[in-house]
Amino acid sequence: MRCAVVGAGAWGTALASLLVRNGHQVALWAREEDVVASINAAHENPRFLPGIALATELGATADLLDAVDGAELITFAAPSHVLRGVVSASAPAVGRSAVVVVATKGIERETLGTMTDVVESELPSRAVVALSGPSFAVEVAMAQPTAVVAASASAPAAALTQVGFSSPVFRVYTHDDVVGVEMGGALKNVMAVATGIAEGLGLGFNARAALITRGLAEMTRLGVALGAQPATFAGLAGLGDLVLTCTGALSRNRSLGFEVGQGRTLEDVLAARESVAEGVINTTSAQALAEREGIDMPIVRAVHRILFEGQPARTAIGELMTRELRAETD
Repeated sequence: MRCAVVGAGAWGTALASLLVRNGHQVALWAREEDVVASINAAHENPRFLPGIALATELGATADLLDAVDGAELITFAAPSHVLRGVVSASAPAVGRSAVVVVATKGIERETLGTMTDVVESELPSRAVVALSGPSFAVEVAMAQPTAVVAASASAPAAALTQVGFSSPVFRVYTHDDVVGVEMGGALKNVMAVATGIAEGLGLGFNARAALITRGLAEMTRLGVALGAQPATFAGLAGLGDLVLTCTGALSRNRSLGFEVGQGRTLEDVLAARESVAEGVINTTSAQALAEREGIDMPIVRAVHRILFEGQPARTAIGELMTRELRAETD
């Protein structure tokens, strides 16, 4: 197929290289001129995916409309806070029959919509697929075994995405629960910040296991309230992605939380980073969404107080432990 990947951060670059190795013709759009130049000349992306050799046939461009024009499969991998603008700018060249894959994970701050909501509003009448699951970009780029989920209301679009991305080292399952898959991908980043904070405070494995487990309960509660299937949160896009992001050394959200737990301010941590940690953005969105739906999410509230309201991390964790006693299944 003729494919386009929009966004040449680590994840977009890894997916573009995967598609090329699967035999597709791929145009990768990057906003940064130096990224375009390095991919085309040296088959590397040293800014966002250093040390990784990309498929030599992969071509990058700074011309967004040219990248998506005529593409049968278009994958958006731009950060959540700029996704709407990028999709809107690409709209004039996106074909009506194109399948649009959303590889961005998040909740839009202004509308509290999912990333597929954002894309569908800017590209009406296109088949849209959410691609999510436990997948560090660097491991995908290095052809390490990975399994993800392609979720869509359109079974043919999900199947096309499955076939397009699947390889002997990248397994794609289809799903019809778009809300569940998207909420799992967005909310797990907030939980990863929480587990990182606990680790930065020097708390043990018991605390991490508790945060992961209770975090999954919060994710499921909110997802079900929005119409998701409970079982989705026990799958790759829920528990799978949650465990990876909360425990993996490559997790940007976990490492950000770790630094905050050690006493650094959020502003200082963010200033030293090139890549976006979606958990920071999604903490605000998740809290607002929980309040709108009347869903209790104490871990999300605790992370919000630490990141944005100046509450000491140790105090916030202590408040989680001393909440009113209750049954686990409440």
